[in-house]
Amino acid sequence: MASGARLRRRHWSVLLSLVLGVFLPVLVVAGYLWLKAADQYASTVAFSVRTEEAGSPLEGLLGIPGISGSSSSDTDILYEFLQSQKLVEDIDAQIDLRGIWSKPSGDPVFAFDNDGTIEDLVEHWNRMVKIYYDDGAGLIEVRALAFTAEDAQLLAQTLFEHSSEMINALSAIAREDAIRYAREDLNEALDRLKTAREAVTKFRNQNQLVDPSVDLQTQAGLLGTLEAQLAEALIEFDLLATSTRDDDPRVTQAQRRIEVIRDRIDAERRKLGLAGGAEGGADVYANLFGEYERLVVDREFAEKSYTTALATYDAAQAEARRQSRYLAAYVKPTLAESSRYPERVVLLGLSALFILLVWSTLVLVVYALKDRR
Repeated sequence: MASGARLRRRHWSVLLSLVLGVFLPVLVVAGYLWLKAADQYASTVAFSVRTEEAGSPLEGLLGIPGISGSSSSDTDILYEFLQSQKLVEDIDAQIDLRGIWSKPSGDPVFAFDNDGTIEDLVEHWNRMVKIYYDDGAGLIEVRALAFTAEDAQLLAQTLFEHSSEMINALSAIAREDAIRYAREDLNEALDRLKTAREAVTKFRNQNQLVDPSVDLQTQAGLLGTLEAQLAEALIEFDLLATSTRDDDPRVTQAQRRIEVIRDRIDAERRKLGLAGGAEGGADVYANLFGEYERLVVDREFAEKSYTTALATYDAAQAEARRQSRYLAAYVKPTLAESSRYPERVVLLGLSALFILLVWSTLVLVVYALKDRR
């Protein structure tokens, strides 16, 4: 029969290390949590980024409402923004985060050192502000902790306001990007139209002509009248030549009238550009009319371009107004009635488990070293 087991010195050493290495640290942690750790109050706010797309007038007549959906890309941006140093700096400047989180005295773990740097404040922010993001539904829930219920609610409300401002800024940037190129095209078309109209006005002032086509029609009518008069004069001359003598004064007068009419016809034809250059070096009507037509074509093209650019700009503005981003809070910042943090029982259990694991590991390492001797 084997004799009963007896406690030896190594067993007493393990028990002593259990008391000193596990029970005593757990008691210290429990004492700190229940005697020193300050109560913390939580405020919760939940929101999502919504995109409102207004329907067309036809959809309104048919009774089809506008579509409202969430924007995952904007929500991703907002999620990263909530963890940024810039947001922490802005909120600290507005409500004094350092003062809010350094209120408890004698709590070195949960209270913030008021002399800490911005990097320390961002690290403390990540401990006191928990962000839960459902990327599938595009929902964000934020839990803000402070040492008074009012401070926690103020922190959550300020965080929501800054988030809303950021989304509004994103919406403004997207709207401006959507219409910037259309506005540039519109300004370019407007400048082209002004230049074309100024060219037409300058042509009219230089040549003292409002519309060369009207003057050309007048000159053509005058030329036709002169040719008709020439035909009548030739007929009259032929009749006189067959019925009178050659030295009859009426024949000479008829010949003189025919020559004058022919000279006038030649002059008018030269003025119209139908028989060589113009008199006195002046521009002929054909050249003036051609230049005027070119200017008018340029003006009409500029007017059509401007009309198209204006329609495009109006369409871009309408499209930008149809897609509106905004931050919708489905849970307003709450006001706590009781302190639920720190979660003392949970923290004590996790601390005890961690201490026990460390102690067990050390004991196993010591026994392993002894067995190898």
